[in-house]
Amino acid sequence: MTPRRQLVVLVSADLISNLGTRISVVTIPWLVLVTTGSPTKMGLVAFAETLPYLLSSALGTPWADRIGLRRTSILCDAGSAVAMVVVALTPWLGFAPLVALVAVAGALRGIGDRVKHVMFRPVAEAAGVPLIRLTSAYDGLSRVVTLFGAAVGGLLIAVFGVTEAILIDAASFGVCALLIGVLVRPPAAPAQPAPQESYLRALRGGFSYLFSDRPLLGMLAVISALNMVANASVAVYIPVWVARELHGPSGLGLVLAAFSAGALLGNLVFTALGPRLPRRLTFLVGALVAGTPRLVALAISDDLPVVLVVTFLSGIGIAAVNPLLGVALYERVPPELQTRVLGIAGSVAFVGLPVGALLGGWSVDALGLTPALLTMAAACLVVTAYPLLNRASGPETPARPTPAATR
Repeated sequence: MTPRRQLVVLVSADLISNLGTRISVVTIPWLVLVTTGSPTKMGLVAFAETLPYLLSSALGTPWADRIGLRRTSILCDAGSAVAMVVVALTPWLGFAPLVALVAVAGALRGIGDRVKHVMFRPVAEAAGVPLIRLTSAYDGLSRVVTLFGAAVGGLLIAVFGVTEAILIDAASFGVCALLIGVLVRPPAAPAQPAPQESYLRALRGGFSYLFSDRPLLGMLAVISALNMVANASVAVYIPVWVARELHGPSGLGLVLAAFSAGALLGNLVFTALGPRLPRRLTFLVGALVAGTPRLVALAISDDLPVVLVVTFLSGIGIAAVNPLLGVALYERVPPELQTRVLGIAGSVAFVGLPVGALLGGWSVDALGLTPALLTMAAACLVVTAYPLLNRASGPETPARPTPAATR
């Protein structure tokens, strides 16, 4: 198989795995609801899946380097498939084993997702595909999966029932493992750590490199802040604004869809123009547009069309941010450290999601909607303006390996 076809298979497998994750976000809580009737347990099982995902993304990567990236990807997806099959077929085991199985599946997916992303670079380079174009196209496709994944999960439950829906979810992970195992052969895997390197030493090397690279840390802080704003908006701010200003749920889907539509349009434009745009300026403008304006619009306007337009433009802005972080990680981090650094970076970027949900709810309760929105907007502006305030940050200049990173 040609390198370009291998790249298509690798990206497709990753997107199928992501689709399975989005489906499980719907099917597993629904299984808990129909078997226990407890909303609290629904929240617990969702937390049990998310936290191990974040932790394993950072802490499991030294083992992935030792085992091998391709082999780790296959094992993690196969393991996720087995865990989901057990969840579907043994509901009589009780809630505690269900939480444990979901946590295992989440941890496996955290590692599996990271190693697939590390494999993107050598396969893309062998295929002659510019990294900036790959990361932009992937970001757009993953947004499509995110947009429709939950709907697919609900449709599967409605058509087949929750047990069969979870089995289909399990099959998606099995297909992913099969595609990687049969069709993908990365031409140049990153160098493995020396056998005598301990787990803690290997992990410390990843942390040391990332925290010595101020531009990457600045980009990660920006994206974590944007993730915080996104989750606070989806979970709290937008529903509360819609209920207050529109007196019903009719506009909720429109506001959420406006951001997704803007992001998809932005991805199409950035995929075509990204290689020719100045990276630092594009990242800065995209980050500034993506976060603060949508919050300010909710705070100062009661007009749905105004909010929809601003939210749509914010979606266009976010389209440049994630791809530029991805290409910066590929280009700045030495190949032998990419598994560990990409895993840690993913956890740092995603930590804004649970923090955003918590801060969103607390801020509205404590301050009221408008002050909460303006406070969050100001905080987001400060963080996203970091690349402008610190001229050393941004995705332009390649990093130089530090002694800690090359041990």
